[in-house]
Amino acid sequence: MTAPPIRATYTLLDHHGTPVTERTYRGRWQLVQFGFTSCKVVCPRALGKLSKALDAVEPALLVPLYISVDPERDTPAVMKAFLEATYPWFTGLTGTPEQIDDAKRAFKIFTRHRDTPDGYDVQHTALTYLLDPDGRPAHHWPDHHPAETITRDLHRLLTT
Repeated sequence: MTAPPIRATYTLLDHHGTPVTERTYRGRWQLVQFGFTSCKVVCPRALGKLSKALDAVEPALLVPLYISVDPERDTPAVMKAFLEATYPWFTGLTGTPEQIDDAKRAFKIFTRHRDTPDGYDVQHTALTYLLDPDGRPAHHWPDHHPAETITRDLHRLLTT
């Protein structure tokens, strides 16, 4: 799979409340997943699969990022509690609705709010992106790719 045609830019807050951009992580590969902490099925499945892949690669080469598509609920504190409890490889990124919209446009992520009995859900594009150490798009995986494929691709890409 080739590099996706995206801009790969963002200006957000990490789950410690520190401002970050794609330049913050220059020199390291960035594994970027969009989702939200209230997701019941797709996001936990994706984070679990990516965590399995991350267990098999050299963690110093890579920074896994989870960008919220639900800034109204996903504050830095919510992101931190969610990720540290179950997906500790990941750094959560969130921001204002405008900042999240900018990041979604840059990565070509589609979202739609859908009312549910519990409030609302956020349907969104389910892709994982890999940015090279210069912050350029290098690869992407659709949601249906298994952890083994992602692991194999990461080994190949991170060692070339």
